[in-house]
Amino acid sequence: MAMAASTTDGEPMMDINTTPLIDVMLVLLIMFIITIPIQTHAVKLDLPVDDPSQKTPPPIDPVKNKVTIDPAGQVFWNGSPVSLTVLRQYLDQTQTMNPVPELHLQPDPQARYEVVDEVLAVTKRAQVEKMGFVGNEAYGSW
Repeated sequence: MAMAASTTDGEPMMDINTTPLIDVMLVLLIMFIITIPIQTHAVKLDLPVDDPSQKTPPPIDPVKNKVTIDPAGQVFWNGSPVSLTVLRQYLDQTQTMNPVPELHLQPDPQARYEVVDEVLAVTKRAQVEKMGFVGNEAYGSW
């Protein structure tokens, strides 16, 4: 901005000095920004509720564990129903134990071979070495 020089005939200067006004406005703006509360953006989610039956996994026996398959194709770990993913997790946990517990596989004679084959594939991927088949005498009547 250019500054106007005063005239020689004694007239008052008509330009307003706005610098102090701008300084006061900047200080007020900074104080306003500091004093406003911080906005928290929250997204409401409906989270799943813990199922008490799944809270404690079926215990892993340090000596032997039993995997059974019923005629409907449901896989059981020591009597508790599990999925193939959970079965793999349990098998991985047993392979880290010392000594490694035995795994007893007992499919029902009426169980579909596809399900038994999937369970065998999971045990092979988990590198289970101590495994035995239980109840083979049920297949002798064929």
